[in-house]
Amino acid sequence: MALKDFAFSDVYRRNATLFPDRTAIVFGGERISHLAYLRRVERLAAGLAREGVKPGDRVAILSQNCLEMIDLIGAVALIGAILLPVNFRLNAEEIGYVLSDGAPVLAVAGPEYQDIIAALQPSLPSVRRYFGIGGCAAPFAPFAELADADGAVPENDVSADDGFVIIHTAAVGGKPRGALLSQANLLAAQSSLVQAWGLTEHDVNLGLLPLFHVTGLGLMLTAQQAGGASVIAAKFDPAQAARDIAAEKITVMAVFAPMLANIMDQAGPGELASLRAVTGLDTPETIERFEAMCPNARFWATFGQSETSGLATLSPYRDRPKSAGRPLFGRNIAVLDAADKPLPSGEVGEIALRGPTVFKGYWNNDAATAHTFRNGWHHTGDMGKFDADGYLWYAGRAPEKELIKTGGENVYPAEVENAIRLHPAIAEVAVIGVPDPQWSEAIKAICVLRAGAAATAEDIADFVAGHIARYKKPKHVVFVASLPKTDKGETDRAAVKAAHGEG
Repeated sequence: MALKDFAFSDVYRRNATLFPDRTAIVFGGERISHLAYLRRVERLAAGLAREGVKPGDRVAILSQNCLEMIDLIGAVALIGAILLPVNFRLNAEEIGYVLSDGAPVLAVAGPEYQDIIAALQPSLPSVRRYFGIGGCAAPFAPFAELADADGAVPENDVSADDGFVIIHTAAVGGKPRGALLSQANLLAAQSSLVQAWGLTEHDVNLGLLPLFHVTGLGLMLTAQQAGGASVIAAKFDPAQAARDIAAEKITVMAVFAPMLANIMDQAGPGELASLRAVTGLDTPETIERFEAMCPNARFWATFGQSETSGLATLSPYRDRPKSAGRPLFGRNIAVLDAADKPLPSGEVGEIALRGPTVFKGYWNNDAATAHTFRNGWHHTGDMGKFDADGYLWYAGRAPEKELIKTGGENVYPAEVENAIRLHPAIAEVAVIGVPDPQWSEAIKAICVLRAGAAATAEDIADFVAGHIARYKKPKHVVFVASLPKTDKGETDRAAVKAAHGEG
């Protein structure tokens, strides 16, 4: 490592030295100290090296949250490899695309997903070895063999600026794009959150979000950077979450609607009293209910994305209700006009960033990277405005990157439209997001049938679920005689939204 470099290996070793016996990770019935975590990731790093994994090689994992995934995150950081976490909510075809795009040399799968990976094996020539979590059969070897290595961690020249994780974002033009983040990106992002929340080794994060998500991964890394602990859930269970908050004295967590409301519904008197900082996406009604129920806690409004290493803005919601907060330290955020010139406060334009949390670029997609980084800014594709006090107000997606945010997942209308167009009864379709009290936004498809054809809303929703991930299927489907058109003959999306923008 270079003289002036600092990476996650330094975080783990610092924690093992300063807080050796303090808890780092709680998962299920297992409690792991900072010193024990360092030893675990060192053994796994040695195992990866024994399998020929080198700096820059991708290591894929398709699994729900588990100890093996937590260890793998640390191990790839130690040897300078790149983690390729796959969204387990995708279908087999989408999983295959992500793996082919990332070209991993080694793949790890949880027990629920080994059949999917085994079926994809002929289309994954880059993968040299497969390891299974839990019980497994060929082509999978037990993950325990990989994690039971002897020998020292190889002395690789790991730079914090090298790639660390590829997070595939929603499909803008029908295919996901892999955002490559470095250790330095995430360390900078987490440092400012440690500062903003005043985190110490006494703080405990409740990890309810999947670790393939930048927010789930980022909050765990934030707690580690502060020397604190993370209680990681295999999957979301609101009653168990309330019990964990009480038993583990949870202080911080991130949620997506409707998780917080569900936890409050399940919580007994005083069970949430230890919470002091919660962030994520939720409705004003839920946030106000939470702060009334937990007067010592604050809900923090935010804006961010995978490409910005997670959170870019952050402020207590009550300081400016319904805003997205103010820029975090280390983020240079501007609202740009069509010529990429910063706009004054009050005017709506595209939100753009500069700074150390901006990702390295899209994996295997130089054209998309160049377009996103044009004129010296990272263009988020999100629209917004600043008020006179520096609070950011979100104003939807830029036309070229229209996005639906449903239950914390990003869905691009073009991807759903492409799936629906495959249905033999459909002549035309437009997909939009509509307000939803449970999921914040829901997917709505406005369809034109072919002459003489018939289909039901249920037919269309089930058809989409059979072609892409189930969370991308429309909640609402309506049939119309025609779609409005622009002067160029294209679908007039603004007119569609005006006519069908309610749930």
